[in-house]
Amino acid sequence: MKQISITFLLIFSLLHFNAAAVDIYVSINGFDTNLGTKEKPLATLHAAIRKARELRRLKDPSIKDGIKIIMGKGIYQLDESIVLRPEDSGTPDSPTEIIALQGEKAILSGGVKINGWSKLNKIVPGLPKASLGKVWVADLPNFGGLDLQFRQLWVNEHKAIRAKNYNGEEMGRILSWDKKNQTCKIPISKNINLENIKGMEMLIHQWWAIANLRVKSIKVAGDTAELSFMQPESRIQSEHPWPAPWISEKTGNSAFYLSNAIQFLDEPGEWFEDLQHHKLYYWPRASENMLKADVVAPMLENLVKIEGTIDHPISYVSFKNISFEHSTWLRPSQQGHVPHQAGMYMLDAYKLKIPGTPDKAALENQAWVGRPAAAVKVNYVNNTSFESCRFEHLASTGLDFKNGTSDNKIAGNLFKDIGGAAILIGTFSDEATEVHLPYNPFDKREISMDDRIENNLIIDVTNEDWGAVGIGAGYVRGIKIIHNEICDVSYSGVSMGWGWTKSQNAMKNNIISANSIHHYGKHLYDVAGIYTLSAQPESVINENVIDSIYKAPYAHLPDHWFYLYTDEGSSHFTIKDNWTPTEKYLQNANGPDNLWENNGPKVADHIKQNAGLEEPFQYLLKEKSVYSNRGINTAEDKSVVFELIFKLNDLPGNNTLNEFAKENNLLPSSFYKWNNRLVIYTSSLKVESLQQTLKRLNASEIKLYDNLFYDFNREKNCGDQPVKEWDHIILSANLVKDEKMQKEYLAYHQTQFEKWPEISKGFCNAEFQRLAIFKNERQLMLIISIPKGKKLDDLNPKTTENNPRVEEWNAIMKKYQEGIEGAKPGEVWVFFKPID
Repeated sequence: MKQISITFLLIFSLLHFNAAAVDIYVSINGFDTNLGTKEKPLATLHAAIRKARELRRLKDPSIKDGIKIIMGKGIYQLDESIVLRPEDSGTPDSPTEIIALQGEKAILSGGVKINGWSKLNKIVPGLPKASLGKVWVADLPNFGGLDLQFRQLWVNEHKAIRAKNYNGEEMGRILSWDKKNQTCKIPISKNINLENIKGMEMLIHQWWAIANLRVKSIKVAGDTAELSFMQPESRIQSEHPWPAPWISEKTGNSAFYLSNAIQFLDEPGEWFEDLQHHKLYYWPRASENMLKADVVAPMLENLVKIEGTIDHPISYVSFKNISFEHSTWLRPSQQGHVPHQAGMYMLDAYKLKIPGTPDKAALENQAWVGRPAAAVKVNYVNNTSFESCRFEHLASTGLDFKNGTSDNKIAGNLFKDIGGAAILIGTFSDEATEVHLPYNPFDKREISMDDRIENNLIIDVTNEDWGAVGIGAGYVRGIKIIHNEICDVSYSGVSMGWGWTKSQNAMKNNIISANSIHHYGKHLYDVAGIYTLSAQPESVINENVIDSIYKAPYAHLPDHWFYLYTDEGSSHFTIKDNWTPTEKYLQNANGPDNLWENNGPKVADHIKQNAGLEEPFQYLLKEKSVYSNRGINTAEDKSVVFELIFKLNDLPGNNTLNEFAKENNLLPSSFYKWNNRLVIYTSSLKVESLQQTLKRLNASEIKLYDNLFYDFNREKNCGDQPVKEWDHIILSANLVKDEKMQKEYLAYHQTQFEKWPEISKGFCNAEFQRLAIFKNERQLMLIISIPKGKKLDDLNPKTTENNPRVEEWNAIMKKYQEGIEGAKPGEVWVFFKPID
């Protein structure tokens, strides 16, 4: 009897041990009435989550070590969103994992296949003659008793093009925008038909965003059409000041195209949804056989919703190796889409007649925004993860961690072919809060804190909402965005921050490090690889590699692109050791205490080699596609001089200037002073930034010297390699007021190398590395560069040694020069001394 009891206990213990974790299987060949075992799997993830929820509710001992929901390969077409609730939470010892086995592709699809294609064999009113015999047709699928409406279509996993009036990447230019009457005039292309306007839209390119406007009416007069638009987007588009339609004789007015009309269906790859006749028309590409083609239209807006609450967050739930595909977003078709920035669409926006708000005395506009839909939407979660997943063929945002997220991980995923941002995280302004107000909630559980985004490949995103970003972080704290690769995006790679404010807010201790960001700015400028807003104490941007910004064909300002861009209110950042081809950065209306150190092309090679995906995740790189052939921007690094003139005794002290240098990516050795004047010898790449930040020094006058009319170069003029390190001697004088004599002076210098070669010989003998002269009106700035550590007094006599022509030259030049204001009697050239 004793032996039997021992045997029974042993068997019971083994059974209990084997039941310490539970696996729930899902298969496209399963049934939701099954048990969910490997042999009898369930059919849907919805049923598997419910089964797991019940096991947790009943505290079943089988889940002691966790629950795994294992999805077999195949496409799981969703009829409704998958929803996880607080009751689905796991624990540290008993997590819930939703996985597909390695090598098996389990796809959660919000799309519906469109079958029954046939070649169109009859005339359809409005269809261009060139399309006859080339277009195929199918019946629209039903959704909720109505024709399914959609804005995207994928054929053999390639996004097709919603029919538009310009082919390829070509766009037109608007003629004007009438804010009062809320209308826009456009040119009419030859052979264009604007009669069928029901459902027609206009996409307009404006600075750092686009807008989708539903066309209400069109008035044609000759070769011009005047468009009016539906509400509410018509009012918002005409009232909001930033970003507005661009009107410029120099760079061209805002680009546009019209879409979603049957008369625009005129090239392979285009489609048109005819809701009036319940048909879908498509002109196949040459490689597509419509009798076999896999055609998918999106049906669901959210594929997965993970919905915790502030008091009952969801914890310890993870997705691994799952694919999320085919989401829709119909708001632009229903209310238009006028974004403010980073894809956040405006609910209301207007210019203030009397500027000023409690937080910003000079603020001249206000806006309230909404947040675009996401394929996977996450609220109030902690210790969750998405790892080795795929987010593809999605209409708007891919993955959105919205509010109250903490200690979550987004790692090793692919984000590809997405209409909006790949990843959004953290609170932006909610719909009730004006966008410029700092967010700092009383209940800190609202803030997204200590989340990690790492080793993700983000490619071909923002391909519909061009103003969205690769990774967009709002008011976040302790976020780590590290070792991602981001490429082929229409605007900025990473955008972090919101609010345009120097005031204290929820953000601090954020890190953007070791990312590789390239081939960005495909459509829009006022752009950067990494872009920031607002005060973020103890935050670091370091060891990133940023390169290859596209030449955007319709940019409002063709040179207004950057590698790093700290925008309004950005404060308390350390920006260090980032590799970029040149130091083309912008600091716009920044706050205090930013430190810029060792950024640019001289950053160590190991930093460049270490950025981007780490070795275990580099298998994702096989997903990269061919980049556009439109070309890559390069920035020419030229020397320029700024001169700041102060009232007497108002010249900033050395400590102030050293702090200014740290905050503005300058070396302290860039500063020189004389009397009440300060000179900064720097790069043309810093001009746009310094024209704004120098105002903080309160000079009475700021002058830019970028007219370089004379440039002696040792390598070119002496045939010698220059030494590596230089000291600069900066002098200034005026040309005489006589304009004829000024022209003579310039003519002498333009021909000096040919007619006075002895001058260059003297400079070569004196070891001058460079001698440059800049001019602003009649004032000259002379920069003599010599080997570091040597003295001009020792070198200068060598210019005239056995060289009488130099003395002759100097004598001639004296009659053209005189001292600047403040020079001593008889003094011509004044010396600016370097700041100690």
